[in-house]
Amino acid sequence: MALHTEQSRHGNRCYGVLSGFDCHGDGERNVLSLNLLLVGSKQSGRSSVGNALIGGEGFQTGNCIPGISPSTECQLLSRKYQNFFRRQGAESDLLLRVVDTPPRWPRPQKLLQLCPEGVHIIVLVVRADLRHEDTHMKEYAESLFGPDWRRHTLLVLTFTDHLKKAGFQLHDYLTQESDWLRSLSEEVEGGVFFMDNSCDWPSIRGRPLREQLLRLSARNHHKALTVQTEVSL
Repeated sequence: MALHTEQSRHGNRCYGVLSGFDCHGDGERNVLSLNLLLVGSKQSGRSSVGNALIGGEGFQTGNCIPGISPSTECQLLSRKYQNFFRRQGAESDLLLRVVDTPPRWPRPQKLLQLCPEGVHIIVLVVRADLRHEDTHMKEYAESLFGPDWRRHTLLVLTFTDHLKKAGFQLHDYLTQESDWLRSLSEEVEGGVFFMDNSCDWPSIRGRPLREQLLRLSARNHHKALTVQTEVSL
């Protein structure tokens, strides 16, 4: 499995952007390409989630710079997983194109440039062990994608290993949290994924996350959200 940046992607037809299923010349393989958008505040663990999705360390994390997020602009990395799932009796590959954003929502024109076919999955990243409310998150999502954003969104709570050390039960965590986070978890149709950041192997902690994202995309028939460019963020 090869890891590709946006620059190298243009030189490899096999990693061209596809929406839904397609066949490539190499043995007529079925390939599902999904565009994923990571959104989260500073130090939320957003880049770590991106690394889990691509099964590597391509996205720079801010572990060495407390309180500072190294991401200053959108970054796109992609990875192809061969024989990731079966569809209609045939082995199918999964190509993930993951866009990591700065600690704010990307401008529509930039997002459209990176994902001209739209965004299949929005991954909202919130750090579970810190009290933080982003009351504008839903407003921004609706401005960029319209009301259907909820059907394409998954909430990832990071650093849940800290909660376990503090004695919290994960299944009870959201019932004890603030109204905005509990409401957000109930509103997004992709559900909630609890991410353990103590695991040193992104490929291991990323597999169940990739499977949950794939199920969400399948419920939407692998259709993408259209980026609305006539908005001001």
